[in-house]
Amino acid sequence: MTAPVPWRTASLDHRPSGPTVATSLGVATLGLAAVAGLIQLKRAIQAKPSPHAGPHPDAVALVEPASFAARELHGSAALLATSVLTDSALEHYRGDFENPGMITPLLASLMTVIAGASSAASTTGRSRMTRDGIYATAVAVGAAGFAFHLYNVLRRPGGLGWLNLFYSAPIGAPAALSLAGLIGLAAQRVRDTPAGSSPSLLGVPAGQILSALTGIGLAGTSSEVGLLHFRGAFHNPFMWLPVTVPPIASVLMIADTVAPARVRHGWLTRAWLALTGMLGIAGIAFHAYGVARQMGGWRNIRQNVLSGPPLSAPPSFTALALAGFAALSLRTRHENWKGTDS
Repeated sequence: MTAPVPWRTASLDHRPSGPTVATSLGVATLGLAAVAGLIQLKRAIQAKPSPHAGPHPDAVALVEPASFAARELHGSAALLATSVLTDSALEHYRGDFENPGMITPLLASLMTVIAGASSAASTTGRSRMTRDGIYATAVAVGAAGFAFHLYNVLRRPGGLGWLNLFYSAPIGAPAALSLAGLIGLAAQRVRDTPAGSSPSLLGVPAGQILSALTGIGLAGTSSEVGLLHFRGAFHNPFMWLPVTVPPIASVLMIADTVAPARVRHGWLTRAWLALTGMLGIAGIAFHAYGVARQMGGWRNIRQNVLSGPPLSAPPSFTALALAGFAALSLRTRHENWKGTDS
């Protein structure tokens, strides 16, 4: 019986054709996005939330935290979409874009990056309809991609088995694009909140919805990472970090979604989100080291970026940590608003 060909495998005797410059630009773009994410993460950590106890002295002043949270959410959507863009570009290029539809997530994620980055850098909510359309498209394309990847797994011999989950198209990857779109749509609603009001989504406080969404996103991302690191037999002890640190942050975020203010783990949740965000940046360095250990190292970048650990995966943790900080800020703002309203 012939041994299965690993999902990320390429032969040095059959190097994929294509410009090395394009690959280098993709890696450079990912690096710049990681730096931008680290700067945003630092700002989020240093931001001092309003105290839980007592009403806010000025209801109009509550506009500032909502605006900052909206920009954080837009930045989170842009960083998460950057991760999807670079990963899908490399993986679909490796698959020779056999299906014409494989170009769709590249276009959708690129537009999401542009919409999120421009919104994060802007203090106004102009072009709302355009951004809403882009984010909604990202949600739809991600959902369609999930269905296609699931079909790809199910049609293989053995169906939904470990072997196919290891080496076929990752069914969880397209969900990240949908998640980026949902975060972007939430950011639009938060930014459009009238002065002196508390942002809400579907009639529920925005911070509560986003806390749950962030927790679910962290759990799903950790599951995908755990599957691939298990396939790699956890040969490096640091490979345990992405399957231990983010899941704890996920549990804390989901628990704080339903817990009353007096029993929430505010400081602990923020600390664990900070660890998760920094882990996303450190993960790029670890994966870069994994690429360097391939035959030919970075001198054979066109080959080894495709066959080595994915450089684009770790920043998704940083993106979700940013969304988590924004959610916590909005929860505090809502509690202060209730105190002011009363």
